[in-house]
Amino acid sequence: MGYFPLSVTLFFMASIYSAEYQRFLRNLKMARLQAHLTQAEVALRLNKHQSYVSKCESGERRVVATELARFAKIYAKPLSFFIGDETNF
Repeated sequence: MGYFPLSVTLFFMASIYSAEYQRFLRNLKMARLQAHLTQAEVALRLNKHQSYVSKCESGERRVVATELARFAKIYAKPLSFFIGDETNF
């Protein structure tokens, strides 16, 4: 994998309580639902437990850039879908 754009890097430095991160959590779950996948199905593709996906979606576990890239690939979504416009950071 290559380098992540500055907007992605800044996003991952944001507080988990920020509006941007809360929007990210909503988008993460929405992407899974739009892909018609259950948490268990995503977990299987990631070789993780279902609780891993649940904790990522709820914000209990912070998602790092490399993990987001894996979610994006599974959901067939660009990174921009999850983090939005870089001018928000």
